[in-house]
Amino acid sequence: MSAQPSEAVQDYLKAIHSLGGADHVIKAADLAASLAVKAPSVTGMLKRLAEAGWIAYTPGDGAMLSEAGVKEARRVIRRHRLIELFLTQVLGLDWSEVDAEAEALEHAISPRLEQAIADYLGEPREDPHGHPIPTSAGELHRRILYRLNEFQAGQTVVVREAQDDNPLRLRHWRDHGLVPGAVVEILSYQPLDDIFEVQIGPRLLRLGSEGLAGLRGEVVATS
Repeated sequence: MSAQPSEAVQDYLKAIHSLGGADHVIKAADLAASLAVKAPSVTGMLKRLAEAGWIAYTPGDGAMLSEAGVKEARRVIRRHRLIELFLTQVLGLDWSEVDAEAEALEHAISPRLEQAIADYLGEPREDPHGHPIPTSAGELHRRILYRLNEFQAGQTVVVREAQDDNPLRLRHWRDHGLVPGAVVEILSYQPLDDIFEVQIGPRLLRLGSEGLAGLRGEVVATS
């Protein structure tokens, strides 16, 4: 197994992890869609990853990360999310700008710089979009969250995570106050128009389900 995997290998391991490949087998077609590459390219890379010991792979079935693969994927995820937080908190970039920057920098920083950033930020637990940051030991806090468009009228939800791959949507959410920590009351849903009416503080918003799908949250506990 290579001690220093290539950027392509790191990107594949991270993508497999994001699809749940640390816990279950994921299909090659889903990975191809996630990475926006053609199926034959994915098949070839999965074979190489399996030969190197990063994954367990069965053609026609799918792939799952090995213990080493999980460790490497989370190392890259940790760097990515630490960089995002550094760029927003220290350099003042908007949360809609940092994913692409972190994507490039995650492959370049040294373990020493990674730890220096973590120490400076106080070993943070979440990135700007609410995603948990793996610890230096590779531990990742798990939460059971649901898309906001899966909740029902009458429920009050706290936003925990925002999907970070669409800058326009991130800016849209920010402008409406739909950020991690925001408390959202689901007032009604109109299925014919596919419109949710939600309350965020004094704001009353009418949003389509697609606009809420990239936000994940949990029901606020009531006493």
